[in-house]
Amino acid sequence: MNKCPITYELCGQNKYSLAGLKKLSSKLRHLDDLPLDSNGLRQEAMLRAAKLSVQGVQPKLSARLNIRDQTFDIVDSKAKFILKPQADYPELPENEDLTMHLAEAAGFEVPLHGLIFAQDQSLVYFIQRFDRKGHRKIATEDFAQLAGESRDTKYAYSMEKLVNLVERFCTFPVVEKSELFKRTIFNYLVGNEDMHLKNFSIISTNDIVRLSPVYDFVNSTIVLRDPEELALPLNGKKRGITRKMFMEYFGKERLGLEQKVIDDHMQRFVRILPTCADWIDKSFLSHTYREKYKALISSRASTLQIG
Repeated sequence: MNKCPITYELCGQNKYSLAGLKKLSSKLRHLDDLPLDSNGLRQEAMLRAAKLSVQGVQPKLSARLNIRDQTFDIVDSKAKFILKPQADYPELPENEDLTMHLAEAAGFEVPLHGLIFAQDQSLVYFIQRFDRKGHRKIATEDFAQLAGESRDTKYAYSMEKLVNLVERFCTFPVVEKSELFKRTIFNYLVGNEDMHLKNFSIISTNDIVRLSPVYDFVNSTIVLRDPEELALPLNGKKRGITRKMFMEYFGKERLGLEQKVIDDHMQRFVRILPTCADWIDKSFLSHTYREKYKALISSRASTLQIG
């Protein structure tokens, strides 16, 4: 019995469930494997890296969904999707897709995403670009651009300074500061310690500037040997973060949130913990990494006093 890599539901002898294919397009009836294996995809990503507007540590490729041929085409322009094949760290596509499902469960705005098969049957992560609508680009800037930093200095900042950027550039900073708090707690909970400046963005739609949909959410802690807890320091610290630092210092003092707002966010995380465990159990991570993921969430939930 196969499991759909887009919805995680059982799909008999098919590679994808009909529901999974419909998420991509109502016209899809099947989806062919990518024409390269994982090594070939990584090499292709290296060759095309200079042409890709979205860059980072993981190998990435731009792609369009070809409805007629029922496959993804790798392209250099007018792409609607980003593909991430297997990388140097184990099971990153499976890890990122799962983490984005958890983000959806937590109520974040998440682009269409899932896993697809490469030629060698390895899994490749895909995500739809939120900065494209048809052939039109939507105004989007990451926080490194806003802060005048670069890819080389994307860690040279702090959580406190992020607040200043939200206040300066967002149309409704009170709303977005609440969202920033929620994202910070979630990323701590799931072990995403790589939320540097380029992993935060603002997007402008209908003359409203707000935080963009979430992206690059991955549990980096379970694959790193000596992980920190935050990519950007909070009160000068990247590890040993406490509930009080999150609630009192960051939430109340730096973000100016009311206690009720903070309590409501924390209660949401309490409610989704069982759902997170269910998603992890049915994910495409190996048993070893599923257990590591659940153990980490349990430990972090204990620190936050929500589980």
